[in-house]
Amino acid sequence: MNQKLVTVGRVMLALYFLLPGIMKFVSWDMHITLMETHGMIMAPQLLAAAAIFEIVAAIALLMNRYTALVSILLALLVVVINVSLHDFWNFTGIEAAHEMQNFIKNLGILAGLLVLAGHCGEKSKAKN
Repeated sequence: MNQKLVTVGRVMLALYFLLPGIMKFVSWDMHITLMETHGMIMAPQLLAAAAIFEIVAAIALLMNRYTALVSILLALLVVVINVSLHDFWNFTGIEAAHEMQNFIKNLGILAGLLVLAGHCGEKSKAKN
């Protein structure tokens, strides 16, 4: 039962990154505008890199390959996105509330990634 829950969680986390990775290409202009609104430089290059990484990382998670490493790298991406794009401290009113909600939601995703990385890291140590 425990392994089934880990598998379901891993697949759900993979989908969380796969679909937005694809949508970054589908809604390219919207994402560029969002990034530029937050003062990010080299927005097209960073967006392409993030989208490709999210798609490749999601596929790796779906295939259960390099799961601990991929989870750590995705966790780092979440931290960068959280600080760069969900900077609720720079807004007021409903905008601040919306960004804070996204920031806190991403902390939950970050926690899930860290738990997955820890679980997979322990699993691989047990095999050695």
